[in-house]
Amino acid sequence: MNLPTSTRPDPRTTPLPRLAGKVALITGAAQGIGAATARLFAQHGAKIVLNVLEDNTLAQRTLAAIGEEDALLYQADVTDVAAVQRMLDIAVARFGKLDILVNNAGINVFNDPLKLSDDEWTRCFEVDLKGAWNCSRAVLPIMLQQGAGSIVNIASVHGHKIIPGCFPYPVAKHGLIGLTRALGIQYAAQGIRVNSISPGLILTPIAEAGFAAAADPVAERHRQTEILPTKRIGEPEEVAYTALFLASDEARFINATDILIDGGRSQVYHD
Repeated sequence: MNLPTSTRPDPRTTPLPRLAGKVALITGAAQGIGAATARLFAQHGAKIVLNVLEDNTLAQRTLAAIGEEDALLYQADVTDVAAVQRMLDIAVARFGKLDILVNNAGINVFNDPLKLSDDEWTRCFEVDLKGAWNCSRAVLPIMLQQGAGSIVNIASVHGHKIIPGCFPYPVAKHGLIGLTRALGIQYAAQGIRVNSISPGLILTPIAEAGFAAAADPVAERHRQTEILPTKRIGEPEEVAYTALFLASDEARFINATDILIDGGRSQVYHD
């Protein structure tokens, strides 16, 4: 008996766009993990809303890599609730919907707890935690109306392990993972998934600047590479591929979960 031949493409030979027909908002999209995620999502068929703090050369480079037909560049500080809402209104007017939010915008605030200023504390939490909430709160009504949506928060290995001298950054990242779990459970029955990714050391411009600021940049980069089990530093694209999976329908039963991307570093008991 001849069995009917499937008309579905074989994914082993015909890769399919994993985000075809979807619209994604990515914050902090000018460089590093944000830019890598934006480019990868666009390659997989998504229309992209590029949120940047400054419309500079890096932002324009990311926009050009995707193309203005498939991307909207919008300058907004995620700590500004009104600006975030305006961005969402313009994005939906342009693309008709919003399926994915990647909360990537963040800053490093590292200090001795007793030397930390009130301004440093406030800025850290305003960007790294409340900024993610501002964007999530803005997109949730859209996703609830659609009955579907995926939010991916870029947390940190600092949200799992404490590194001395990095206060209060890990406090904010622990909070972001908590926000992920709480929202994921709250809206699971309405078709909305909320997950987070916790990168370790990733070769972003911020990491490069950190190496450059060391007394011996080459030695510092070597030191930080050698303490990683993989003996290499992670790349922004490796975080982006995990975000792609979590944002896609392939991960439709993954919710309120955090994924570590640190080459195994957080599992090492001591150096």
